Amino acid sequence: MLELREITAGYDRRAPVVRNASLTIEPGEAVGLLGPSGCGKSTLARVTALLHRPDSGTLLLDGEPVRRWRHRAPRELRTTFGVVFQQPRLSADPRLRLADLIAEPLRANGLHEEITERVADLSAAVGLTPDLLTRRPHEVSDGQLQRACLARALALRPRRLICDEMTAMLDASTAAALVAAVEHYRRTTGASLLAVSHDPTLLHRWCDRVITWETLTGERADATASPSEKAS
Repeated sequence: MLELREITAGYDRRAPVVRNASLTIEPGEAVGLLGPSGCGKSTLARVTALLHRPDSGTLLLDGEPVRRWRHRAPRELRTTFGVVFQQPRLSADPRLRLADLIAEPLRANGLHEEITERVADLSAAVGLTPDLLTRRPHEVSDGQLQRACLARALALRPRRLICDEMTAMLDASTAAALVAAVEHYRRTTGASLLAVSHDPTLLHRWCDRVITWETLTGERADATASPSEKAS
């Protein structure tokens, strides 16, 4: 189980983006977080994925409080998360072929013997044809690159998925294909999901339950956000 208790976080302690946010996600549950752009959703998603240390509050994983963040967090905790961000071109190394992009987590964790098979399986699961795997990000569309980013997020078989506006920049058919790939993975592994979006139709069709930003924090959804949050 994943629990956020009274999380306050941001990029300036004098003006936090997230204030007193609490949320629980049960094992295998899909939870949607709904709110307008700039309200703080992406910051909270980064806290949840251990990518941003909160100013205050507690994050518990299976009942144990998290005490370290980013590269200081234990590997066994970091690798339980798979994260897909809104803008694939900002989260992909432009020098890497798509095959190498997908293999990044495997290589970083010393799982070299699994790379060939896992990359083939994952690329097929997200709808990437073999010819695309030899291309670099500037040689593919946003949708194709986001498919590779999803495959990368699934490479270590995470127990928890975080999709932060994953489909916001995609056409309808690609968005539907990626949501279907996430749901297939969840059905076969029992992974939980936090899906962040400003699209209520998407979240209500996708998730077991949907929480609005106002309900989560007790604040107005148009609360002031930092420039980095607004840019997301």
